[in-house]
Amino acid sequence: MRTKMRLLGFRGAAVKPLNEEAAAELGAELLGEALVFGVGGLCLYLEYLRQAGQSRRREEHLEQTLSDLRQGLERLQSDLERLREQGHAQGGAGHAQGGAGHAQGSSGH
Repeated sequence: MRTKMRLLGFRGAAVKPLNEEAAAELGAELLGEALVFGVGGLCLYLEYLRQAGQSRRREEHLEQTLSDLRQGLERLQSDLERLREQGHAQGGAGHAQGGAGHAQGSSGH
């Protein structure tokens, strides 16, 4: 009862002892409220863990996608270099076309 009075803002007030029935009722009410708050807090904590796990999985997926894109870009760059070398090696008309393609590629950068 003293704790309840303090929570309500009454400081230093004299509290007469409760009879057994009132004390049991107040204790049951306090236990019920503590149980409700405990379950609510547990639900919030579990939801936080679920959201954190989802966020982590989403980030891992994005990192994997970015890694795949980088590997694809590297593959395309190596293919482009190989094609340029083949164009230069052919000489003549192929060389002129390769040079024009190279000039366009460099102007795009």
